[in-house]
Amino acid sequence: MQHLTRRAFVSGAAALGMAAAGTGAAEGQLVWKTGDWNPATFEALVKDPARVKQVYDIVHINNGAFLNNVKNSLNGLEFGFGVPRQQVKIAVAMHGPANMLNYDDYVWKKYQVGEWLKVTDPETGKPAVRNIFVGKDQGAAANAAGQNPDSEGSMYQARDMATLRHRGVQFLSCHTATEEQVRALIRLRKMTEKPEEIVKDMLAHTIEGTIVVASMVAAIALLQTDGRFSYITVA
Repeated sequence: MQHLTRRAFVSGAAALGMAAAGTGAAEGQLVWKTGDWNPATFEALVKDPARVKQVYDIVHINNGAFLNNVKNSLNGLEFGFGVPRQQVKIAVAMHGPANMLNYDDYVWKKYQVGEWLKVTDPETGKPAVRNIFVGKDQGAAANAAGQNPDSEGSMYQARDMATLRHRGVQFLSCHTATEEQVRALIRLRKMTEKPEEIVKDMLAHTIEGTIVVASMVAAIALLQTDGRFSYITVA
């Protein structure tokens, strides 16, 4: 099974579904073993040769406030300390409730994530039925000459995940957190689906480019020890 990105997951979803039907795997797989996923993309992140590497350990959504911290790290390093943007690598390790930010609008609507995790859509004033933190890829704007980093309308002040990803930020999702959250959701909503059925549905809608790791707390340890990523958390 390839569980690193949405594209990799979808390519193997059909085969996985057939296997689950025959083995009872739909009951759930709380622990991924090394043979259950391909860690190559994560290992490439660990070995990234950037001069400054930082991992944000994020558990609470808190209206996405941590995204502003990530943006400030990028701007401070590039403009305040003169570190070339190519020499900066930031990973955002999301687990706990924040893990749900790694899923697209389909998941947020189908599973009523906003109501579940108390996230309000600022456009409607109601529980979010879309992922309000993703934003739109401003790749074209990012390449425009003459952007003033002091301008609130510039990509340098954008706090959405799409723009931060374009600036080189790597978002990480936790498989263990997804399994645990699905079980909590089933209990809350008294759902009849098996845990792994919902997990597979969610993983098929992981935001493009996100790396799904077996265990986030373990991944953070490897980023720190093997990758020399400095650690920061935001309450």
